Amino acid sequence: MKKLILISAILSLFITPGFSQQLKEVQIDSLVTVSLPAEYQKKDTLGQQVYTANGDLGYMVVLRAPNAKNTLPLKKERDFNNVLKDNVKNIQAESNNASAQFVRDTTIGALKAKIFTLKTDNGQGDIQLRNMLLVYTTGAIYTFEYAYPNNRQEVIQKEFGKFINSIKFSPALHRTDQYLSSANGMSPTLMIGLIGGGILIIIVVLMVRRRMELE
Repeated sequence: MKKLILISAILSLFITPGFSQQLKEVQIDSLVTVSLPAEYQKKDTLGQQVYTANGDLGYMVVLRAPNAKNTLPLKKERDFNNVLKDNVKNIQAESNNASAQFVRDTTIGALKAKIFTLKTDNGQGDIQLRNMLLVYTTGAIYTFEYAYPNNRQEVIQKEFGKFINSIKFSPALHRTDQYLSSANGMSPTLMIGLIGGGILIIIVVLMVRRRMELE
């Protein structure tokens, strides 16, 4: 997956505006569809599918990286969040002078996802932006990417909106296809509060006993 994402980053440097074109629905697999320009390219490398296409203002990439067949759903939401955080870090590490910005959670249907913008600066004023959406399921990890030069940031919203809003996951996929339990366990803040409260109670009890002995 790392090599494929790196390829997409390199390709994003050669974005050129094309003619006005309509997007058409493309079936990524039996569970996922997305709309891409008609002249899209598809490659299959070691079971990983990569769809690429030039839009009028940006470059679109869809990656599907299958998990091992015996992969089980993650146990807790915390495990799921850690997987997505690691993926964001890995994508950022693949490009020099790159930073993940505006990292936040979102939902696609019943599924949780991570959305962010990867900013790449070559130090010579050539800034590339990649709006990215990550969706993890037990079956596969899906990456949707829209790349464009910084100077088009104010004009890509319509095309990017059509691309990102066209993503559809089958209703057969549920949150339990990502992780099984929403219980994250005791938070560090709560744990510290309970420990501090316990210590305070012990101190008060000892002080009361001490006073009673003195009396």
